[in-house]
Amino acid sequence: MKRDRQAEEAFVHDPSATAAFAVLKDLSGSILPKRRFKAVVIGGGTGAPVSIRTLLSMGVKTSAVVAMADDGGSTGILRTEAGATAPGDIRKCLTAMASDSDDPFTEAFKIRFTFAENHTLGNLVLSALEATTGSFPEAIAICEKMLGARGHVYPSTLGRVILEADTADGRTVFGQAVASHSRSPLSRVRLSSEEPIAAYEPAVHAIERADLIVLGPGSLFTSIIPNLLVPGIVEAISRSSAPVAFVCSLADVQGETRGMSVTDHVRALEEHGMTGLVDFLIANAPSAIDERGEAVRPVLLSSAEAARIEARGIQVIMRDLADHNAVTWHDPLRLREAFEEVLGRCRSPRM
Repeated sequence: MKRDRQAEEAFVHDPSATAAFAVLKDLSGSILPKRRFKAVVIGGGTGAPVSIRTLLSMGVKTSAVVAMADDGGSTGILRTEAGATAPGDIRKCLTAMASDSDDPFTEAFKIRFTFAENHTLGNLVLSALEATTGSFPEAIAICEKMLGARGHVYPSTLGRVILEADTADGRTVFGQAVASHSRSPLSRVRLSSEEPIAAYEPAVHAIERADLIVLGPGSLFTSIIPNLLVPGIVEAISRSSAPVAFVCSLADVQGETRGMSVTDHVRALEEHGMTGLVDFLIANAPSAIDERGEAVRPVLLSSAEAARIEARGIQVIMRDLADHNAVTWHDPLRLREAFEEVLGRCRSPRM
């Protein structure tokens, strides 16, 4: 028993692995046509895996384009001490793609070592494979095979990028980890690098060939928008004939979007290159969060605000989207219903 307790304390699962998504395992994508839709989820952090798992449960062929500005925790240490490409958000999306979430290797891939600077095995494996192969994309490909991934995960760029953010109170902060916990909401973000920043071409191709592009959910300024700042990503979205669906966050639990409305979220996307490119907004209805606690401010969409957004040409899908046992997480079945509505309004998938 002592060894079991020690193991529980020393080896913990990454918090992005929520048990709520177990309900998706027994569902099928029977609403979809014979030819499968192809979706690309653009984001990072703990949010993108939510859309990935949900779309896969619907039979949608899903890929992910992932932000590479993460510099906190285990990822920050590996970037600084080992010169590694940021593995953390890639690892979270890879585990979301895994063919069997209960497989022992998949479970181990998500484990954090509390006694070793809180590194995850997945981060260490990706960084070690990058070192031995000399290629971060090859490291990802190897992990896709080991996990039996049901789709591909692409970094939005291979460059060593740093996020810079302007805050509403007039400061500039540096680094994704610092920006995400800003004491004042963010107003603008940008990427910097010692070398020219370019989009990873396979990510561009995936976007161009998609039938549906999903932004989020996730941290607006530090997980979603950093992808859009990479030269070539917004251009690929513009060239694609796929509709774009933005899944708005459920609540403010960090500083970066404090006090922002749903309209403010949409406006921020537009100010970072997405003007005229968002076709659908999936947002939380006013009845969604009843017992939220003082630390969580819900981001809710009223009918009046929805009407104003729709007047701008964006189709709004309002639902009670929150998991009422974990109010900052999307309920997978409710999110699935929202995606089904989006796909129902879309044209048929490409050949």
